[in-house]
Amino acid sequence: MSRSRLGCFGLILGGLLGLLVAVILSAQATDRSVNQATAKLFAVARTPEALAALGPEGLAPYIRTIGLWSAKAHNLAAMSQILLDHHGGEVPRNREDLEALPGVGRKTANVILNTAFGEPTIAVDTHIFRVSNRTGLAPGKTPLKVEDVLNRVVPERYKHNCHHWLILHGRYVCKARKPECWRCIVADICVFRPKTPPPA
Repeated sequence: MSRSRLGCFGLILGGLLGLLVAVILSAQATDRSVNQATAKLFAVARTPEALAALGPEGLAPYIRTIGLWSAKAHNLAAMSQILLDHHGGEVPRNREDLEALPGVGRKTANVILNTAFGEPTIAVDTHIFRVSNRTGLAPGKTPLKVEDVLNRVVPERYKHNCHHWLILHGRYVCKARKPECWRCIVADICVFRPKTPPPA
């Protein structure tokens, strides 16, 4: 499942807060494990008040199957309290306030701004970093550099969904270990060499 589908899952189950929680939990975790955990968590806690009331200890049983669950439990509890104390219980719409929340870095902020608020941000994860460098679309040694180049080369009208498309391409075609070049629609302009042949 792509991060875009993960994001939709979070939005369906818990609105903007659900999306934020799902994306925070997704670091070093599979979409499947996050979706399973959030389905159980959102059944009992769908508001910042409820999440904060659970605290790290109360959150732990719901997310223990997810990588880095202990740190994430503390982040979710602290994040929820900050939303209550400083944002009226609402997910903020600006980067500065988002990145000030525990567990939220630039990539997570970009996902929230793009998916929830329709901002033309591009979240660079491992798939997008690989695809951008391998194809030559947006070469860069760091995620921030790749993001900067993508923001320059991607036409404005495509920025809203750009990172979803690139994630899907990286997950299902331009795979990490063995890209499936024979079925790639940009193989003719991709700088990756040598191209992988179709299976015999």
